[in-house]
Amino acid sequence: MAKAPRLKITVINLLCLVVLCGATESPQYEVVHAESDFEIRHYRDATWMSATVNELSFQKATSFGFHRLFQFIQGANLNYSRVAMTAPVVTSLVPGAGPLHSLAYVVRFYLPAKFQDSPPTPLPELNLKPYAWDSHYVAVRKFSGFATDDIVVKQAAKLATSLSLSPWANATSATHYTYSIAQYDPPFRFFGRTNEVWVDVDASRFAGKASF
Repeated sequence: MAKAPRLKITVINLLCLVVLCGATESPQYEVVHAESDFEIRHYRDATWMSATVNELSFQKATSFGFHRLFQFIQGANLNYSRVAMTAPVVTSLVPGAGPLHSLAYVVRFYLPAKFQDSPPTPLPELNLKPYAWDSHYVAVRKFSGFATDDIVVKQAAKLATSLSLSPWANATSATHYTYSIAQYDPPFRFFGRTNEVWVDVDASRFAGKASF
């Protein structure tokens, strides 16, 4: 009996990520600088729906958070609205936010243009909140395969190393999140997977340069 809830969550997540294959909407951005192994993007203002999860594991946090978000887009909101799937699903690490200063994560779902100005209100038991992600710059490193707990830490470290050797060495922004992982593919896609690690950067000191 104890295995039934986990099985239910897994099946639901698989079904909902099937829809991700047909996702057509994504947050708008412009590439303002490019290196061989990372790029700097400028994202426009956008509204996301977010789920906070107190969990040490990135993989578990993403699964549990997206399960709640999936219920929301399937109509578990006060408007009874169905929300089209978008990409990517972004999971951000919040250090020291959980019980006894343990790790927590925020899992975010980008709202389609139809709901950007007026998001449906989630059912209270889902504990979801709209998140206004203001215009910001992020350093982005792409990687393939599955975004496992070990791999995301290694990819974040590689991006940090690349930044330290670039003109953006001292441009990392002070935010509530150390890094975010953007996932674009369902779990049953074994080849050609696309993931990204994001780190916020302060681009103000580069304003006016040619790459902008």
